[in-house]
Amino acid sequence: MGGPHDVVAVVSQPDRPRGRGRATQPSPVSERAAALGLPLHRPEAVADAQVLQALRACGPDLGVVVAFGQFLPRRLRELPALGYLINAHASLLPRHRGAAPIAHAILAGDAVTGVSVMRVEREMDAGAVLLAREIRIGPDEDAGSLGERLAALAADAIADALERIAAGSAQWTPQDSARATFAPKITAADTWIDWSDSAQSIARRVRAMAPSPGARTVCEAEMLRILAAHAEAGATDRPWGSARRDAADTLRVATGSGWLVIERLQRAGGKPLDVAAYLRGRDISDGVRLGIPGTAPRHC
Repeated sequence: MGGPHDVVAVVSQPDRPRGRGRATQPSPVSERAAALGLPLHRPEAVADAQVLQALRACGPDLGVVVAFGQFLPRRLRELPALGYLINAHASLLPRHRGAAPIAHAILAGDAVTGVSVMRVEREMDAGAVLLAREIRIGPDEDAGSLGERLAALAADAIADALERIAAGSAQWTPQDSARATFAPKITAADTWIDWSDSAQSIARRVRAMAPSPGARTVCEAEMLRILAAHAEAGATDRPWGSARRDAADTLRVATGSGWLVIERLQRAGGKPLDVAAYLRGRDISDGVRLGIPGTAPRHC
């Protein structure tokens, strides 16, 4: 299929509602596999006996897992002839084990991240590592753009790993679990901005949540998603959460330390807009206080 190794089967998630219209659509992996005419399995539960039987009949030597999203039982992990599966994880393990390593790397203020190719074990992201590739995180990079770069890096890393395994030169290094940090799934609570935090911390949250689900705040009863912003040092002359309008197209918000300069935002049900375009259609007055649900900020 364009490389030295044959793909004998593809396993992906079932078709799910996607997009704003929530129409049922196949995953990108399913679409690609179907276009190539590959045997494709889309089980609700990958551990079902029928699924395991079908995969065993394909006679795989090795399994490759990337962001699959289901627990993989031992009988599946050991099904290939080599007796294991490999996974490309979007962090430099053992840092950021878990479902959301990209967002958590940005939230933590990491300067570098990368991809680790490891053996899949029962404990999440704890298997021995074959290789790791490192990249720097751009100072203004959000989770979307970083995810795209890591996906390309993962593809190259997997190809390298397969060559080493096929050549019998793979060397596996156990992880130091004492150094592990964890990156759990992003929840709705993670998206809310606490304006008493520093501007640097809030700017990282905005980047970590962009482009989706977006960092959120409220202006009275209306929810706003802030999609791009940067921190600006300096003393604030008003309570945290208070907006400052210095010009028609400039919006700053006071934080616990410094200002957050908003660049792009979106109201509920609206389109993402640059701040100047947003303010032309819906004013946010100087002095208005933004907040989180229950803080009762002033009208805007």
